[in-house]
Amino acid sequence: MLPFGHDAFIDVFRAYNTAIWPAQIAAYALGATVLLLLFRPTRLGGKAIAAILGLMWLWTGLAYHAAFFSTINRAAYGFAALFVVQGLMLEWAAVTGRLDIRVRGGVRGGIGPSMIVYAMLLYPAIGAMAGQSYPGVPVFGVAPSPLVIFTFGVLLMAEPFPLWLLIVPLLWSLIGGSAAFLLRIPQDWALLLSGVLAAVVFIVVRRHHNKPPLRP
Repeated sequence: MLPFGHDAFIDVFRAYNTAIWPAQIAAYALGATVLLLLFRPTRLGGKAIAAILGLMWLWTGLAYHAAFFSTINRAAYGFAALFVVQGLMLEWAAVTGRLDIRVRGGVRGGIGPSMIVYAMLLYPAIGAMAGQSYPGVPVFGVAPSPLVIFTFGVLLMAEPFPLWLLIVPLLWSLIGGSAAFLLRIPQDWALLLSGVLAAVVFIVVRRHHNKPPLRP
């Protein structure tokens, strides 16, 4: 049983979105930048993408979880810590330049961009069809669930495949995905699905990489 109900949850988003405006526009601009770098990769593109993702995670952890969600749920401070850790790990990946992130062929090249489109466009569209209206809605880039789906989409296209950067998003797909059931947020069904898909893709890619070469 959650310590708050649907109406209180929506009221938090209403207050949050009102307070941070126009950060939502900046978030979409950053998301568009990530898309551009994915489809037109550059030497520093992987670093820039990781840095942008890290900024989004840090913002969401501190501005949403710690400052607003904590007013109705004390567990939000723990969630904030998880998001900050993820943000710092992404910034570390940006500094060290470990990741090559670009659109790829195969299964990852299909699933990754699909998750990104869902997070940026279909997530709010499904919310609108369910009767949700701004500002009482989660918004891409500044709210946990669409950010996690977006992150899965981006990291599925990274080389080397970053298990260490998937742990917190996978955990949140289970925690946040409960909103689809308990808080009547239908667009969050995809949060659960994205976690399952990311885990399956990771297992498939790892098995492929560990497969011994065929002998002549």
